Amino acid sequence: MKKTNPSSSSKDSSFSREPYLYLTTRGRKSGLPREIEIWFTARDGRFYVIAEYPTSSWVQNLRADPKVEVRVGKESFAAQARFASEPELLRDISALSTEKYGWGDGTIVELIPNELRTESR
Repeated sequence: MKKTNPSSSSKDSSFSREPYLYLTTRGRKSGLPREIEIWFTARDGRFYVIAEYPTSSWVQNLRADPKVEVRVGKESFAAQARFASEPELLRDISALSTEKYGWGDGTIVELIPNELRTESR
């Protein structure tokens, strides 16, 4: 598996062709890695996933430990999860998800690649 720097906006369109993102969280009780396959959207080098239920195990795991591993296609990278709250961002990501999958309601989680976090400082 190729480790990459996904912060390039030009890669957003190639990532967007992928139907799923694989998100690995740490179990909040066990500490063991937990991987899920989930729909996603990409924008400006960041990735967004939507939880239909805020009580989902993976969401609770993120609340306990926001450090994650992300795999999209053949590329993988470490990232930090953040629960999006800005109205404009929520609206935009919901629209992107609805365009891609026909669904965009729920708790929106932003996945910020570590390389992007470092470059933003």
